[in-house]
Amino acid sequence: MHRDELILRTRQLIAEGERLAADPTLTALQTWLQLSDDLLATAWGTMDRYHLAWLMVGKPKGIVRGRGMTPEEEAGYVREVAGQKTAALRMSLDAVERQGMPFRGETGGVGVGQGMGEVPAAAAAGTAPPSRRAIPLDPELQQRLDEVRRAAADHQAHAPDGEAPTPAQRRAPRPEKLQK
Repeated sequence: MHRDELILRTRQLIAEGERLAADPTLTALQTWLQLSDDLLATAWGTMDRYHLAWLMVGKPKGIVRGRGMTPEEEAGYVREVAGQKTAALRMSLDAVERQGMPFRGETGGVGVGQGMGEVPAAAAAGTAPPSRRAIPLDPELQQRLDEVRRAAADHQAHAPDGEAPTPAQRRAPRPEKLQK
């Protein structure tokens, strides 16, 4: 998939999401959700339950259980879910169009610096240990973090016999009244 195609299809799905909010139907929502899921999976990869829960997609506030929804409840549900998914599509569009982020369909995999990898600039320069951060730190914050890491390494070097402390030694002491 090319960037222009992803942008065009995402815009179309956003427009359809806005139409769903104006004229909600459950059947149209289900079709639209499948199309948008397919597009996002092609561009960014599949989303696990954690990501979907974080986005709150498909988790309406007032869930109806044990009975069918009234037409008003169904319309409210469709509007709420369409609004949530449209917001996720807008984030995807912003990432591709404004931020120029690489995406799976374009690169054949997760782009450098995307996901749970190293920070590309820091790893290439050899200035930071491998990290799971995808966003580079502020230079001042990075300097403070490096100082704390050096101090921790110096503290460990002063441990008895130069050995690393055991987990019990690393824990904070417990007050006597809490020990039983």
